[in-house]
Amino acid sequence: MKYLYLLIDGLTIIGPLLLSFDKKVAFYKDWKPLFLSLFVMMLVFVPWDVAFTEYQIWGFNEQYLSGIYIFNLPIEELLFFIVVPYACVFIYACLNHYIQSDVLLKTHRTISVILIIALLTAAIFNVEKLYTSITFFSTSMFLFYHFMKRTLWFSKFLLAYFVSIIPFIVVNSLLTGSSIEEEVVWYNSDHILNIRLGTIPVEDLFYSLLMLGITIHVFEKYRGNSKKFR
Repeated sequence: MKYLYLLIDGLTIIGPLLLSFDKKVAFYKDWKPLFLSLFVMMLVFVPWDVAFTEYQIWGFNEQYLSGIYIFNLPIEELLFFIVVPYACVFIYACLNHYIQSDVLLKTHRTISVILIIALLTAAIFNVEKLYTSITFFSTSMFLFYHFMKRTLWFSKFLLAYFVSIIPFIVVNSLLTGSSIEEEVVWYNSDHILNIRLGTIPVEDLFYSLLMLGITIHVFEKYRGNSKKFR
């Protein structure tokens, strides 16, 4: 299907976009800080994507693309950096509205420490695997920064991330396919651990954590809500 990736982008955004006008959450009122945060995140991830595509660390199956390219990336890939974070921040906003208690307040720092140690160790021992090492190191530094800053919203961010893993797996499973012929996005096996959750490289889970984390970092900072725990 030629427009499969574009269709996946559309299906990802349609629900959160329509529900953004729900009166209770009224997510559309946060569009200004959201779009700023998406722009800042893309300043990091688009050049990263361009470089990895250039060095064939990953790539795209042209039979599933529209054929429109910007910065040597399929237009669908650029839209991915809008629709997926949009949907994830929408989940974050909904959880904050409907769940009054801070579910991970007592455990999020322990979770962060475990992830920092695991990711940093994996990055050090897999330096030659560029997707693994760069993603794991960058994500561990992001987690370490907020661990040291004792960021107020970080426990709620982690909860949103864990919830967003479910739709993320659905979307990414469609992109990674069940065989080489069905892959919309392919990965160079020399640069990943080749540990997969279904068809999804494990690196994608932490790439997603970093992408969502940077987005919400700017989102909250712009709204003036970045504070410290008492």
